Amino acid sequence: MLTPEAAQSRAAALIDLARKAGADAADAIYSGSLSEGVQVRLGKLEDVEHSETEHLDLRVFVGSRSASIGSSDLSDAALAELAARAVDMARAAPEDRYAGLAPEDLLLRAAPAALDLDDPAEPSPAILRERALAAEDAARAVAGVTNSEGGSAGFSHRVMALVTSHGFAGAYAGTSHSSSAVVIAGTGDAMQRDYDWRTARHLADLPAPEAIGREAGERAVRRVNPGRLKSGPMPVVFDPRVGGSLLGHLAGAMSGNAIARRASFLLDRDGAQIFAPGITIVDDPLRLRGLSSRPFDGEGLPVARRALVEGGRLTGWLMDSAAARQLGGQPTGHAVRGAGGSPGVGTSNLHLEPGSMTPAELMADIADGVYVTELIGHGVNGVTGDYSRGASGYRIVNGQLAGPVAEFTVAGNLIDMFAALVPANDLEWYRSVNVPTLRVDGMTVAGD
Repeated sequence: MLTPEAAQSRAAALIDLARKAGADAADAIYSGSLSEGVQVRLGKLEDVEHSETEHLDLRVFVGSRSASIGSSDLSDAALAELAARAVDMARAAPEDRYAGLAPEDLLLRAAPAALDLDDPAEPSPAILRERALAAEDAARAVAGVTNSEGGSAGFSHRVMALVTSHGFAGAYAGTSHSSSAVVIAGTGDAMQRDYDWRTARHLADLPAPEAIGREAGERAVRRVNPGRLKSGPMPVVFDPRVGGSLLGHLAGAMSGNAIARRASFLLDRDGAQIFAPGITIVDDPLRLRGLSSRPFDGEGLPVARRALVEGGRLTGWLMDSAAARQLGGQPTGHAVRGAGGSPGVGTSNLHLEPGSMTPAELMADIADGVYVTELIGHGVNGVTGDYSRGASGYRIVNGQLAGPVAEFTVAGNLIDMFAALVPANDLEWYRSVNVPTLRVDGMTVAGD
């Protein structure tokens, strides 16, 4: 895997080759990663993984025609062939008047922000094994845990570089440390499975593996012998580990690409009051050590902290350059790039700001409701906002968590759900999308 400086240099060389082959404009992305992981089960080593990957992706433009191609062979000969082939492909492609590089006058020109994403510590396989064993041992030590699907620990180091033919060049590196445990509690038909995991940029920010394992074991034990819920309308409270998915649906519907296709349930609602007046939802790509932090977007544009929802109102769409051209706006620094192809739109370190009530206070007046800890399936219609997902969790009876429940469905419409959403004050920062406990009244539960 190349260093950020070498990766940027290699991407720049590929741009030069593309221009010599006849491209009017081009951008190139280098992505490299090194990862190690150890999996144990029942106190014994089960798997050790080590992988290293490198890839260069090239996008070229010939007039309003474009093509994308990539290679894991980074030799001079392979890249020269790659550039020539990309230009040939672009000449045969259909025209797209919205395609193109980001506006040159908007490119990031200052030095990228220092986000402290790269931890110099690289744990050995032996250390990863110790952490995986510690997590599983702690989970199995919880009374009531009867079996294990394993403990794991991992480390990864990634490098990304972007170079464009019209003046942008940037690169950065980031690390990730992780620990998890998955265990089973109970016996026979009453068995239940649960887990806990944590990921952090720096090892110093990762909780002790024993704490992760203990939480996994306690969660599994609490779920043993679940009951069934009656069907009907009732308040639904979302645990923070599943509530973040609601923000994912919001961000997807705010994508300029979805708006341009008229395939969003937020269509024609720009600036509308979607949430209660006290709700603020923020995207912060410049958060120090954030899991999704980045110093520039996938087109070389500056990124910045932005409230996507402020005072309950939408503040505008999330746009890459193509969507901005279609909608007659300006790109917003939310372009993201995968392996090959054109940019898409995405968020970084999205969070919903906390409310004033504790989770206990949030639930205090619920006579009969449900607390959701797991969501199953993908029953969300991005065009209409209709929402229906399988779930499990706990009953709420007279403001208190009661016994576990499973095999039920929670349903509603996201517009109605957003309007009714109330956050607690327990926001924590250890995911890419972070929310406090969330309450949504008026949902329909389908159980027995």
